[in-house]
Amino acid sequence: MRGHGRSSSPADPARYSRDATVGDMAAVLDAVLDAVGATTAIVGGLSLGGYMSLAFHRAHPERVRALLIFDTGPGFKNPKSRADWNRSAERTAAELDEKGRSALRTRSAERQLAEHRDARGLVLAARNMLTQHDATVIEWLPHIEAPTLVLVGADDEPFLAATDYMAKKIPHAEKVVIANAGHAANLDQPEAFNQSVRSFLDAHRL
Repeated sequence: MRGHGRSSSPADPARYSRDATVGDMAAVLDAVLDAVGATTAIVGGLSLGGYMSLAFHRAHPERVRALLIFDTGPGFKNPKSRADWNRSAERTAAELDEKGRSALRTRSAERQLAEHRDARGLVLAARNMLTQHDATVIEWLPHIEAPTLVLVGADDEPFLAATDYMAKKIPHAEKVVIANAGHAANLDQPEAFNQSVRSFLDAHRL
């Protein structure tokens, strides 16, 4: 995603948004699918990546063969809850703005291990991609017809309720809880995580 990892970090804040991210995903998918001669893909991600995967499905449901949603929340219907989340995102942005990439050392495992080119890109991403402005993604959940794996670490307390909600609202969702894992279940328990993903894909012949 823009501002993350080896991706570029544009200076214009307007270039960071949910819609821009979905557009980037579609562009990458166009190139990959054209190269392999496919028309659909299994789409998924962790945390913000999972939220963007849900947003991608809302924009392009015909292109998604299955969804893999890891340690993710679908957004908020309640405006107060959304505002609370956005204040937290702003605090994250302010800390990154002040301390740069060193701010990541005090955060969760996946953030500590990540390598980013530019802290300024993370600041802009936190303020314009991590923040939420409507309930369109969470309201889309009942319309997801693709098989969906909803996975969460048992110790990822902020996202346990969100996982329960998605498992109930998405018609063909399967929920998996990984023991002794936090927000980065794939790093905390890689064997259990990989087995859960493989079992889901095998069960649906994906």
